[in-house]
Amino acid sequence: MVDPVTGSLSARTKIRRLPDKAVTERSALDSILDEGLVAHVGIIDGEQPFVLPVGYARRGDEVIVHGSSGSRLFRALADGAPACLTVTLLDGLVYARSAFESSMNYRSAMILGSTHRLTGDDELDALRVLSDHLLPGRWDEARQPSKKERVATITVALPLTEWSVKVSEGAPDDDPSDLQNEPWRSIWAGHVPLTQVMLPAVTDQYVPGNVPVPDYVQQRL
Repeated sequence: MVDPVTGSLSARTKIRRLPDKAVTERSALDSILDEGLVAHVGIIDGEQPFVLPVGYARRGDEVIVHGSSGSRLFRALADGAPACLTVTLLDGLVYARSAFESSMNYRSAMILGSTHRLTGDDELDALRVLSDHLLPGRWDEARQPSKKERVATITVALPLTEWSVKVSEGAPDDDPSDLQNEPWRSIWAGHVPLTQVMLPAVTDQYVPGNVPVPDYVQQRL
């Protein structure tokens, strides 16, 4: 049985490599999913695995993704194929005294399961949640999806019932001998934080000259 609060209890999601970096609180999973914008979804089609990047959003206890009805990935997801979804937030580069111990600081989540296709008003609500996550404020101003666009779109939900979270942070974890012996202990070591920054908005050429950048865009810059 998979505990929805501590999904790492699943044998398939138990972290074996560096288990001290495992985080089992559901709040950590939600935090990563709510901050990220791009997920990678993997399926097996025949004997070939495929992994593709997708925009996503968390809606309560599920992750929403959508794509073209002509997509192999989304047709498989709509049919309930077993899937793996991952999200990684890169927080920094770690410069250790050895190449072996040099690394990255990150927060990552992995979710296993099968998706189910959303339809009708439930799908429309999911598309709104996606828009509000990726482009906050835009849904209320933009044209809503047409019937033709809805037919061309597959929207699916992956339940958050089997998952794991792994977090790496802070200074290098150097080999003790490198801290004691020259020349290694005298070289610089540390970490360089990274963050995602939005640059000033670029207005489309067809926007009338008297139309300003919306406040909901400006607030994100």
